[in-house]
Amino acid sequence: MSESTAARPPGKYRHEHKYALDYLNYLSLRQKLQVIMHPDKHAGTDGKYLITSLYFDNCFDKALKEKLHGVSMREKFRLRYYGEDFETVFLEKKQKVSGLCLKNSAPLSYDDCLRILDGCHRELLDSQIPLIAELGFKMQTQLLRPRSVVRYNREAYVYPAGNIRITFDSDISTGLSPDWFFEPSQTPLANPVLIMEVKYDEFLPEMIRHIVQPHCTRLQAFSKYASCRSMA
Repeated sequence: MSESTAARPPGKYRHEHKYALDYLNYLSLRQKLQVIMHPDKHAGTDGKYLITSLYFDNCFDKALKEKLHGVSMREKFRLRYYGEDFETVFLEKKQKVSGLCLKNSAPLSYDDCLRILDGCHRELLDSQIPLIAELGFKMQTQLLRPRSVVRYNREAYVYPAGNIRITFDSDISTGLSPDWFFEPSQTPLANPVLIMEVKYDEFLPEMIRHIVQPHCTRLQAFSKYASCRSMA
């Protein structure tokens, strides 16, 4: 399983930082990190795997505006699958509080995904899985609806101490409609960008910090969802 291919119970808040990189910095960082970190064991032969997500928002673009305005307490829902495995789709809820992130997930059937794409939420309310029932409730009361597809390639490295995960996301593209969630063809961002994410629990080991910091002077409030919404 990759980073989210199992249902997650309510977990713990983690630190999460994002940096925009140029290609030379990426190559230098990757070379150094490969010495002390392990690649994600579920990556393909090129060291990467494909992620496709479908983000939810309401008719007032609440999630988008909270992200753009830097609201310290916010949440977002998304559907996600890996590679071309349409039969293994996950509902995820990501919460952010003062810079710390918490992610919970639950598996969804392909049929449930199709019902969600059609705007049907009544059956979700009866789910025995709290996260799915919560989405159904918020689709009914807050008018959450699928809004934007985000697809990208991820290269990930892990380090056990501190539960460290460093990822490089590239080839970001979007679907012009939520109906494109299961479609192989997407539209690349107008301004291609390579994003590094650094995620950890309580601490980041010094040897990793010394590798990352010289290359990452630009802490970015980058949002794949916001960037893809701008293409719509």
